[in-house]
Amino acid sequence: MGYDVQHWVGGTATAGTGSTQPILNPATGEEVGTLHLGDAATVDRAVEVATAAQREWGQVSLAKRTQVLYRMRELLIDATDEIAVHISREHGKTLGDAKGEIARGLETLEFATSITQDLKGGFSENVSTGVDAHTMRQPLGVVAGITPFNFPAMVPFWMHPIAIATGNAFLLKPSERDPSASNVVARLYQEAGLPDGVFQVVHGGKDTVDALCTHEGISAVSFVGSTPIAKHVHRTASAAGKRVQALGGANNHAVVMPDANIEFAASQVASGAFGSAGERCMAVPVAVTVGEAHEPFLEAIAAEAEKLVVGPGDDPSTDMPPVITPDARERVIRMTDEAEQAGGRVLVDGRGLVVDGHEKGNFVGPIVITDLEPTHPTYTDEVFGPLLVVMHVNNFDEAVELVNSSPFGNGTAIFTDSGHYARRYQEEIQVGMIGINVPIPTPVGYYSFGGWKDSLFGEHHAHGPEGLSFYTRQKAVTTRWPSQNETVEASMSFPTHD
Repeated sequence: MGYDVQHWVGGTATAGTGSTQPILNPATGEEVGTLHLGDAATVDRAVEVATAAQREWGQVSLAKRTQVLYRMRELLIDATDEIAVHISREHGKTLGDAKGEIARGLETLEFATSITQDLKGGFSENVSTGVDAHTMRQPLGVVAGITPFNFPAMVPFWMHPIAIATGNAFLLKPSERDPSASNVVARLYQEAGLPDGVFQVVHGGKDTVDALCTHEGISAVSFVGSTPIAKHVHRTASAAGKRVQALGGANNHAVVMPDANIEFAASQVASGAFGSAGERCMAVPVAVTVGEAHEPFLEAIAAEAEKLVVGPGDDPSTDMPPVITPDARERVIRMTDEAEQAGGRVLVDGRGLVVDGHEKGNFVGPIVITDLEPTHPTYTDEVFGPLLVVMHVNNFDEAVELVNSSPFGNGTAIFTDSGHYARRYQEEIQVGMIGINVPIPTPVGYYSFGGWKDSLFGEHHAHGPEGLSFYTRQKAVTTRWPSQNETVEASMSFPTHD
């Protein structure tokens, strides 16, 4: 039924030898396509092809590499509408949101086009008499990326442009829930002139993930997803001797100070909490009101949530789309039920929402809850849905303590008109990405993305300068050119810099 999504290996679509599973439209519940799943044999074949392709690609000049990426940039812009339709159909998000994530992925691609500047090494003359020193960065070889369902275009683009620009071959394992965007990208790379085998797509579940993490032909693994799986990937791939960056989950807090513009803060928090149905690692599932900001913010955020239009992503009037699966919908409803049973006050209740004509879709309306204890799982756990918990504290210090007590450290925001409190917040908070009057502080592509604590496993953040460091390794070269008639007596002492 519907279309067929296969692996992309060696520049062509291939069904492989694994099983298949249906691709479902979250807005209708209907099967729209079939996905071919990979296995260890699929990964073996992809690595074999990638290894041969990388040997040649790693020797291609920087100028030619960046020419391919420049061409890829133009093709990606032209294909934005096509990719957005795939994302909206398989993920559920609105077409505007899908185009937005493609635009953010484009930032990293544009960063990669200037890789010639960033790959320049250092040089020091006469570190010792007649001796020079310089550094150079070289590709790792074959690298892999394992990416989540919530950003089927943007998150892979955090990885493969930089990996390819630095001379590696890249294997992508996208989410099996919304796989089509990755295959379109593979086709675009081929059209841009990238040699077959340098970028490949292998679909699958845990078996494919584990094969990528343990394959001896893969030098590094990049991952974005939930914290439990991030821990598994980091542990498994590290044990196999690979370089690993594994970005995990989040429970991002937005602090609203009494001096903030409450209406502005509420509109921005609503965007962070309910955009893409809350299915973002940089979503804002918790608002922390300080002092007298509490009641005005509750009134304002309830008004923002209640005016949202919930519907299918391909409807231009839709503000908030469905969640990805029936299980995701049931999780949001269950966590709301548990919060209410524990004494939480449900200010906006989207549990009973039904979208006319889409009764089998995975829809749940915006939910706002307050009066929860800070130990309740609906507050402490990652919801990954359109559920906002509003916590109340007495002062700024209590807000900092509450945010820092979370085991996650991905992103956070503060809404205030005070430079004093904004500066203190960015200094004292134990989180990797901070927004000041910005609800979703995702860095632009020429900076790096990553959290702290249980939101990151490994030393490297994603994209930007840290992405370049992750996909290359440095050599230090010390050079001496003695003349033909120069004689120097051997010394058994450790060399000095005379």
